[in-house]
Amino acid sequence: MDINALISWLLEKSARSAGSAGSAERSIIRFGRRRDYLRIAALCSEASRRQPLPQGLKPLPLIDAISCPIGAARLHDAPPGWLSRIRLEPDMPAAVHAAPRRSTVGLTKGLPWGVEAIKAPAAWRRTTGHRVRVGVIDTGVDAAHPDLRGSLARGINLLSRGTPPHDDNGHGTHIAGTIAAANQPGGMIGVAPRASIFPVKAFDHNGSAYVSDIVLAIEWCVRNRMHLINMSFGMKTRSKALLGAVRQATAAGVLIVASSGNAGRRKAIDYPARYPQTISVGATNRLRRIPPFSNRGSYIDIYAPGDKITSAWVGGSYHEMSGTSMATSHVSGAVALLLAAYPGLGPAAIKTILRRSMQPLRGPRAPRLTGELDVAKMLRTADRLLQ
Repeated sequence: MDINALISWLLEKSARSAGSAGSAERSIIRFGRRRDYLRIAALCSEASRRQPLPQGLKPLPLIDAISCPIGAARLHDAPPGWLSRIRLEPDMPAAVHAAPRRSTVGLTKGLPWGVEAIKAPAAWRRTTGHRVRVGVIDTGVDAAHPDLRGSLARGINLLSRGTPPHDDNGHGTHIAGTIAAANQPGGMIGVAPRASIFPVKAFDHNGSAYVSDIVLAIEWCVRNRMHLINMSFGMKTRSKALLGAVRQATAAGVLIVASSGNAGRRKAIDYPARYPQTISVGATNRLRRIPPFSNRGSYIDIYAPGDKITSAWVGGSYHEMSGTSMATSHVSGAVALLLAAYPGLGPAAIKTILRRSMQPLRGPRAPRLTGELDVAKMLRTADRLLQ
């Protein structure tokens, strides 16, 4: 079985597909043998030195796979012998988890209600998230926002390599503000105001990305030693490629905090939050009840404020948004506070501390086996378990 024949076939097929108008199908090819992947990746690198690879054809080193702009059905005529050595799956789209926004003109910024509700201010004399590295896989971040300039580290734009991870949507800036806004005069303060946000732009101006983009984003976070990753997005369909990336990140000690989705479902949540390796987050409102939009049920690990949340926005402004995305950023900020107080905690220990420190939710139909984030109680629980 000639690996050179496979790469030639892939390059030809990818070039033809990438040049086809209206073609949006993409696939992920995972290799059962690591040596096969390494050889393919080396041949791709060699080919790229002669001319740019077709758009959409790229190695995914974290999971020994490549993505290509070819529909899975068209991959079944691969060179003889290769179908038994590869696994194919569609490169599926994902979307950010947030409801329509509105400007916060006339609304209070300062200390947002969600940051206060989870009792983050009670922790700031002890921990502010200093030196904790948070990867935010999203639409980018507005680096010029006055409340974020002191919190941002250099990230990456995976959609346009070599250009800054500028936010052309607003969602990523909103998430970053809740995690680590630094309370400039007239601005707002986030949950962990001295944590470092590393923006990883994998989502476009519409708030959409492919699984392959997300896998590359996770790989970048692992390689650049993030302590945790905020994933305020999801999709309804399970992806083995994304699961593989999540497993690799967890094995490397990187915690993933993921939003459960906004479909109001009671027995299912979106991926990647549904993977057991993540901390899956549902939303609450000011009354500590679950709003109708939030997914809920046994797959949720913890709830946090996600209804009518004011945070930073592109252009130095502020907007109010609702969604499990907003809830997830509160949990990521809380984990940053915990890791600054107890460096070296692994994903399993963090999940245990969060589960043992939740406040009960309100309402006659509120779940009894999980609850809402409480930062003060989280730190007391960590003290009891770790000291």
